[in-house]
Amino acid sequence: MTVSALTRPGERDRLIVKFGEIDWIFCLALTLIAVAGTVMQFSIAGSSWTPWAAPHLIRYVAFFGIMVVLSLINLRVWFAIAYPLYAVGCVLLVLVDVVGHHALGAQRWLQVGPITIQPSEIMKIGLVLSLARFYHGMPGNRAQLSWWLLIPGALIMIPVALVMKQPDLGTALLIMMTGGAIMVLAGLSWRLILIGAVGAVAVVPPAIMFGLHDYQRKRILTFLDPEGDPSGSGYHILQSKIALGSGGLLGKGYGLGSQSQLNFLPEKQTDFIFATLAEEFGFVGCISVLALYAVVIFMALRTAYLSHSHFGRLAAAGVTVTFALYVLINGSMVMGLAPVVGVPMPLLSYGGTVMLTVMVGFGLVNAVRVHRYSEITSGKGTLL
Repeated sequence: MTVSALTRPGERDRLIVKFGEIDWIFCLALTLIAVAGTVMQFSIAGSSWTPWAAPHLIRYVAFFGIMVVLSLINLRVWFAIAYPLYAVGCVLLVLVDVVGHHALGAQRWLQVGPITIQPSEIMKIGLVLSLARFYHGMPGNRAQLSWWLLIPGALIMIPVALVMKQPDLGTALLIMMTGGAIMVLAGLSWRLILIGAVGAVAVVPPAIMFGLHDYQRKRILTFLDPEGDPSGSGYHILQSKIALGSGGLLGKGYGLGSQSQLNFLPEKQTDFIFATLAEEFGFVGCISVLALYAVVIFMALRTAYLSHSHFGRLAAAGVTVTFALYVLINGSMVMGLAPVVGVPMPLLSYGGTVMLTVMVGFGLVNAVRVHRYSEITSGKGTLL
């Protein structure tokens, strides 16, 4: 479809035109990552489709359909639901504290009949949309340095505090870093960025000693010295390092990873799936998957760059930052470069909630691409 055709009145609103404007190469890269995840889930289950491979693939197909549908929704609709979605996310996070479902030592879920909801995942999208709407139409000098910045600061810290209470350190950090990245992309003053960086460095030690739960503090201390308790708190990361190192250049071969096949590697289908990939396919396999992640991130950022609306640019960039942080944190975690905080590798790890969040987010990214010529004139960057 040529640019001239897309500029004809009503042409861009035709469903067939919207469908053709979806970035299918971007979608192919996502699919290849999900297929790699299915292949690994099949391997670590002893060449069986159950219990992980089949559900992983079925979920991806279903969520891919949801992503395509969301791609066709006009940006004005996303703009309109930004604050309501954020408010719903906050209410659900409060309800988690009141009537939440306990599992694995944490209270992070709401049980609604047969459906389990993790409100922190809703908030990841809600925060991106609400910040993008807030900054849409805001003058550059206000976005750079003004009292107005207290509002996006509050928008970020409210869900961070609620998620920390569950407790879920990994998700809280991810939400905070995503929000901070959007503020920077919106034009935050470098003086404030520098002051914030220095303040964060000063606050981290007392926060670790007095602001975290005992098990969270132990995870960080274990990260600094995993060999101090090799059969206890350091077991996860040591086994992950063994799996990573033993893969070598080309790996041990498909289905031949001793750490995963013999169940030495904990959470091999979720948090440490990347270590399993390294053991079976080696450095080449890891680089190949990371290259696919890089393609997804690059193409999503390019979509943000092409958007004609500030809302679209920040929304697409915010989703991309969240996705990139998933990859960065999980990759660092399995290599022993960051504490184990329970952040999965997106589309590669088993788990429906994170996959749904990622695909909804990329539905928004594709919507920004499909409607990149749309202008959003309502909203002046205030919470009205």
